[in-house]
Amino acid sequence: MIKRQLGNSDLYVAPLTLGGNVFGWTIDEAKSFEILDGFVSAGFNFIDTADVYSSWAPGNTGGESETIIGKWMKEKGNREHVIIATKVGADMGQGRKDLSKNYIVKAVEDSLKRLQTDYIDLYQTHWDDLLTPVEETLETYSELIKEGKVRWIGASNLSVARLSESLEASKENSFPAYQTFQPEYNLYAREGFEKEMEVVCLENNLGVINYYSLASGFLTGKYRSEADLGQSARGGGIKDFLNERGFKILKALDEISTRYETDQSSVAIAWLIARKSVTAPIASATNLKQLEALTNAADLNLDASAIEILNKASSY
Repeated sequence: MIKRQLGNSDLYVAPLTLGGNVFGWTIDEAKSFEILDGFVSAGFNFIDTADVYSSWAPGNTGGESETIIGKWMKEKGNREHVIIATKVGADMGQGRKDLSKNYIVKAVEDSLKRLQTDYIDLYQTHWDDLLTPVEETLETYSELIKEGKVRWIGASNLSVARLSESLEASKENSFPAYQTFQPEYNLYAREGFEKEMEVVCLENNLGVINYYSLASGFLTGKYRSEADLGQSARGGGIKDFLNERGFKILKALDEISTRYETDQSSVAIAWLIARKSVTAPIASATNLKQLEALTNAADLNLDASAIEILNKASSY
């Protein structure tokens, strides 16, 4: 499988990222191990998580996903063969989003301990902290890189202005620069990324590892009416997609998936992989059948007419 470079880093990843948000939430440790095993055995190597996953689940406090991934890597002895991305800055009980030096220094140690590793391949700003200057955050990352605890840095959910400010601060102060950006992006949610952020990512050669690649499962095609929303824990967030534009997208996915004799989710991911700006879309799976549909997307080369049908149906 051809690997893709993340920005200007020395990290090369298969064109699909496994999302770790479901570990310790909708699937337990044993099922998470099964998904992780299936993912790497299919030739993929990039896993994305965050310290805050999955604090929203009843009984959880955050760190559950990192803990499961750490146990899995230790059991398999495969740390050197996988690329691990995690994030910092979300509210872990401190009452706010925090990218201050004091907070990051503690948070990275907590993540390293949960992941049972000495280093994080890609450490990402999860959410912006407008109370902390970008220079303070970047200087802290610089120190972590010098200490060998972090290899490269990335960002998620920053505004165009704050991402640009951060990239400029890195140049002016010789700080390490963000190599990746993680936006919400899929066939339904296009405008937020494409309108302004996409060109910034292309101009700065940022590797894009977008989340919600399947729009919380809507693009799998299994949600066609409000009666379908109870099929999973994430179904409640899909109601907003059940409109004229959403149904146009589903119709196009049905047409293309029939043409290629594959799943709608495979087509939705393949459309992202074909996008010039996208490096490795993030998607999660809760069973091996879902995982197979995701990994199949890497071998699905949509022709120009298929992409045009999807582009037209999802136009905004």
